[in-house]
Amino acid sequence: TDYDVRVLLRFPQRVKNQGTADFLPSQPRHRWQWHSCHQHYHSMAEFSHYDLLDVTSGRRVAEGHKASFCLEDTTCDFGHLKRYACTAHTQGLSPGCYDTYNADIDCQWIDITDVPPGNYILKVQVNPKYLVLESDFTNNVVRCHIHYSGRFATASNCRIAQS
Repeated sequence: TDYDVRVLLRFPQRVKNQGTADFLPSQPRHRWQWHSCHQHYHSMAEFSHYDLLDVTSGRRVAEGHKASFCLEDTTCDFGHLKRYACTAHTQGLSPGCYDTYNADIDCQWIDITDVPPGNYILKVQVNPKYLVLESDFTNNVVRCHIHYSGRFATASNCRIAQS
């Protein structure tokens, strides 16, 4: 039996609510979807979008997205309290708090099977369709330099950037 072998660029993501208001799901609670493999509700269809860009031309060579998201206060800055958990009743991101996703979580990757070795830019955009109102959208994009050897990928120089 033949099996396709896929090469995945996996990476963690940590999102902070730097605003003064709660970041709440774009869909009402009755539209959230239960995911039995994760054992929790997902409240947004697309919370993050991932692009792998050619470092010279800026052309997209691969992409991915977080198909759905379970918003919760994973950790908070000193002086801020966790108020949201990944449940059927409360999801969101409080001011001064972070939602963290490890690199091994489903869909927390870009398929780079057909990408040749080289230098790239990983662009991660939160709230890419602007479905949740924010006071400032200019801090929603992070860009990282990626060096892909054909076997290993290393990230460096990750910075908040304009889209």
